[in-house]
Amino acid sequence: MEFFVISDNTDTLTGMRLAGIPGRLAHTRDEVAAALEAAVGDTRVGVVLMTEKLAVEYSELSEPLKGSKGRPLLIEIPDRHGSGRAKDSITRYVRDAIGVKV
Repeated sequence: MEFFVISDNTDTLTGMRLAGIPGRLAHTRDEVAAALEAAVGDTRVGVVLMTEKLAVEYSELSEPLKGSKGRPLLIEIPDRHGSGRAKDSITRYVRDAIGVKV
């Protein structure tokens, strides 16, 4: 199982590549769609990391993967400017995903 990153930020992409995680830089809807298609089409990719900004801006592309029980797992990551998440976002994500209040 491999990771794949989709980032709107060159610094985030470079950092992930230095850690051995391949990926793509994306700024437009078409670029995000192409990057997701490439990740989903690669059977070795088990986890897709996507910057929060892209996941929110193009939620119509990211939400189907977040809600699916199959491969790959989509995880939103903050970029170098930090997270835009609410304090209880992980708790809500777990509750929504598996129906258990943590």
